[in-house]
Amino acid sequence: MPDYEKAMRPEDITRLFVERSNAGDAAGVAALYEPDAVMAYPPGGQTVGREAIRTLWEKVLANRPRFEPEQPLPTLTSGDIALTSTPPKDGTGARAQVVRRQPDGSWLRLLDQPEFVPPTR
Repeated sequence: MPDYEKAMRPEDITRLFVERSNAGDAAGVAALYEPDAVMAYPPGGQTVGREAIRTLWEKVLANRPRFEPEQPLPTLTSGDIALTSTPPKDGTGARAQVVRRQPDGSWLRLLDQPEFVPPTR
């Protein structure tokens, strides 16, 4: 695996995700996740493990989507666990991630809820 820049703050992961996604780098996106991470995607399903997440992003990035940085909400941190979140620019739903500090001080995603839209009543 290439020597990727590490997220030294929980908030760095969102920036690195946008940079790597826009570069079409699925392996770089997957490197932001722990080996056994769980991602709530595709909608209604889950993708489990870094390799499965890489495969998923290869398919998504093949369409060359463009990601824009989103202003994060304040990070909640307790010891080596943090919750990061961003409100999507369209104002619907939310995105949230649980990240964990690694032994080298960097942070990786453990749980990723990339898109949550509350059911309409």
